[in-house]
Amino acid sequence: MSSTHVTGSPRPARWGLAAKLFTILALLGAIAVLVTGVLGYFRARDALEKAVFDQLMAARQTKSRQVETYFRTIQADLRLLSTSKMVVDATREFRIAVDQLDRASASPELRQKVSDWYADNFLPRITRVFGREPAVADYMPVGAAPYYLQYHYIVANPHPKERRKLLDDAGDGSDYSRLHAVYHPVIRAAAATVGFFDLMVADVKSGRLIYTVEKEVDFTTSLQIGPYRNSSVAEVVARCALSPDRSAICLEDFAPYAPSNGAPIAFMGAPVIDQGVVIGVLIAQLSNEEIDNVVTGGRRWRQEGFGNTGEAYLVGPDYLVRSGPRTFYEDREKYFAELKSVGTSDEEIATIQRYGTPVLHQRIDTRATQAALGGVEGTGEIIGYRGVPTLASWGPLAIPGVTWALVAKIDSAEAFAPIAQLRQNLLVVGGLALLVVVATAAWLSRAMLGPLRELTAGVMRFAAGDYGTSVPVRTRDEIGQLCSAFNSMVKDLHEKNIVIENKNRENEALLLNVLPAPIANRLRGGEEGIADGFAEVTVAFADIVGFTALTSEMPPHEVVTFLNGLFTRFDAAAQDLGIEKIKTVGDAYMAVCGLPVPVPNHAERMVRMAIRMIHITREHAMEHKIPMKIRVGVNSGPVVAGVIGKSKYIYDLWGDTVNLASRMESGGIADSVQVTRAVYEQLKDQFVFEPRGAIEVRGKGKVEAWLLRL
Repeated sequence: MSSTHVTGSPRPARWGLAAKLFTILALLGAIAVLVTGVLGYFRARDALEKAVFDQLMAARQTKSRQVETYFRTIQADLRLLSTSKMVVDATREFRIAVDQLDRASASPELRQKVSDWYADNFLPRITRVFGREPAVADYMPVGAAPYYLQYHYIVANPHPKERRKLLDDAGDGSDYSRLHAVYHPVIRAAAATVGFFDLMVADVKSGRLIYTVEKEVDFTTSLQIGPYRNSSVAEVVARCALSPDRSAICLEDFAPYAPSNGAPIAFMGAPVIDQGVVIGVLIAQLSNEEIDNVVTGGRRWRQEGFGNTGEAYLVGPDYLVRSGPRTFYEDREKYFAELKSVGTSDEEIATIQRYGTPVLHQRIDTRATQAALGGVEGTGEIIGYRGVPTLASWGPLAIPGVTWALVAKIDSAEAFAPIAQLRQNLLVVGGLALLVVVATAAWLSRAMLGPLRELTAGVMRFAAGDYGTSVPVRTRDEIGQLCSAFNSMVKDLHEKNIVIENKNRENEALLLNVLPAPIANRLRGGEEGIADGFAEVTVAFADIVGFTALTSEMPPHEVVTFLNGLFTRFDAAAQDLGIEKIKTVGDAYMAVCGLPVPVPNHAERMVRMAIRMIHITREHAMEHKIPMKIRVGVNSGPVVAGVIGKSKYIYDLWGDTVNLASRMESGGIADSVQVTRAVYEQLKDQFVFEPRGAIEVRGKGKVEAWLLRL
């Protein structure tokens, strides 16, 4: 090859190769450091976030199980007590004793003493809690029995309020006091054992609380016409009175309860059944202190893994809390300041301060509580009730009778505090790494500049047409390998050109195997949409009879080998007779004579081809020891031929001539050649045919056919 002389010199570059290489290396190093740092940061953040969410979910599920177990336990305890003989007997006997007292009249002096006690003791407490002074008449009991019993067990009780329950016998000589002295110590001990704040018995007929352990101002009042007729305990009694089922449990959610100084109280009731009739309701008064103790873990948040800001809390269907938030117990001043900062009204803050608890007074309406109260469990980052980003896990509780949700959370700032430290460390390490990268890039740019200049000059000579050029190989590194590869490239060009030419010849031969030579030449010449009509050709179809059954027991590779051997013999016969093989489909073979180059004796050639196919099949069957026969159908007439496909070419035929030739094969006889009248008329003087008469051909009706005598 001769080189071509290139005139002129290239314009000088504004940036030298050393500067570009330095810039690229420094930029790549900086990007690598940045990407590594960013990916490390976000992966660490994601891993930490997942760990926090997993911990929150585990804590929430544990708290949920504890609360649900607590309620299942007290339900079982209450159900057991309500079905005990002691409670049934006590209910029946207390009912009679209270009815006796109710039929008697309470003296005016006794009524006045009870009223004075309410005015001096109960009313001031209610006023402090509610923030207003209600009318004392709104809380006075109705009937003689409540006045009598409240006087002896509350007003005249020698024990202070917190210890009233220690009085077993009021000493008034009444039947009620006699019964109270018998049953009260046992029931009081049972209530203390199972952890009930109070245990009460209601008469379903009169609606009176005929017995209580704590002897609060609801003692012996009527839940039908008394001051607490609209309370939760009245609802529990009304529901349980209608359920003569010993396993029934009625639960009412926490609500402020005046007899307990407005404290949040929940009530759980179980029917007391005597001879199949509900005669009373055993009621457990539940203080939220037990629930709060379970949810807050005894207010040991750090020991339970909640850190400095984590906690769990309960929310009811009204979005009011059923357990106190952590800050309320740890820093009361900060708690109220945070409430004010998130827009809580002064009235709500004052209410929490009066009642001394946020339970049933603080509203938490966040995405977490909304989802959990809707029955959906989940985790995510939300804006918490304190107005700060929070990682939370939420879900509903499975407690029949109430709709509660439990949320476990921790402030995002605390959860991601290790990430902030990691970010600072990554900045320091990244800066040092960047300095190393810049220094390395400067050294590499200088060290690589010399060999690259020589390689650049060699490439320019090669681009100018000097295919005999070469460059010196001075190093064994990648640049040296590149120079060596450049030298080898020039040497290999000639060899590869030879290989390409050989491949082209192979491809041309392959194309000739797929298409007839004239068609292949037209296709190589760029002709598209090749389609030709031929006035007279002969088409043959051949098919092996019962091929599927014959080969059903043969392995797949033997089936393919068997067919290939047979069809290869057919191809040789076709080439010898100047016949074009069109295609094979399964065990069927299709051929045509008279195209793409017309021949005058196409029918004769095709019949001779059919005869050879019969003999070849017999020989092949004998060689393989298989009882195999073939049917051949031949027809002459006009056809349309053309090339279809793009990625895989195929030369195919269309027309009635083709269809009828196929019908001659499918309607033929094994080991014979069946032809149409068109073939018979052309060859009746050259071959011996036997008429079959008119045979039924699908789509054609009756068609005459002849069998070639072999």
